[in-house]
Amino acid sequence: MTHETQRSTGIGRAIDILDYLNRRRSPVGIGDLARALKAPRSSIYSIVGRLAEAEILQLDRDNNVFFGRAVYLYGDAYLASQPLVRLGRDEVIRLSRETGETTQLCMLVAAKYTVAFMHPGASLFRISSEAGVLVPIPWTASGRLLLGGMSDREIEDLIPREDYVLPNGAVIDPAQFIREVRDACAGNVMETTGLSDPYTTCLASAIFDHMRMPVATICFMVPANTPDSRKQDLLQHLKQSADKVSLSLLTASRQAGIAGASDAA
Repeated sequence: MTHETQRSTGIGRAIDILDYLNRRRSPVGIGDLARALKAPRSSIYSIVGRLAEAEILQLDRDNNVFFGRAVYLYGDAYLASQPLVRLGRDEVIRLSRETGETTQLCMLVAAKYTVAFMHPGASLFRISSEAGVLVPIPWTASGRLLLGGMSDREIEDLIPREDYVLPNGAVIDPAQFIREVRDACAGNVMETTGLSDPYTTCLASAIFDHMRMPVATICFMVPANTPDSRKQDLLQHLKQSADKVSLSLLTASRQAGIAGASDAA
């Protein structure tokens, strides 16, 4: 089945609707939704109606559609079942309170970078990406760490050429980007300045699963003029926190394996 054929099915259209609403981050009229997705209005009406019945979507008085309350419940169930997100979120909150810096838990979704959870710092400087917004991987320190488990060819195939173009028009050399991926992974810390915002430095360290594959990062967003001594101190905090969560994931995996073997017996 081709990609276009998949999109024309009910499931494909439903996924397109949810993805569009996530990117838009605000309600939209059904007619505008149909035009944005280049889909028949009757098909969109039918799918939205069914999803609204399940409270996955909701319609307001003006017939604008957005996520419904069931999505929150699904998300809560996901958090309860996923130690990475749960442990990472708790560590982000702790680290932000300890350092006073805006702290984020970041992941890859659909070949993009996104913030899964963010806790604001105590200072007035709070530049950060909104949770759930998809950002090109090369624009971030975290992206360089999250690709550490991939080969050069896999990285080349994953990232489209347009994602190497920064907001200011500058272009990142793909070969240089891959070298930065390798350098970042060697020490499990990464610092970038001025990529997505000229006044911001991003500091990051990777969290690994039980297979030693990078699955998330913990990162700080700080002013670009932050003294080097402060940045180095923050990088150490990040690495310690990332190592702590990685160890907790390994322990959870081993415990699940023991429990699974016991059930099988």
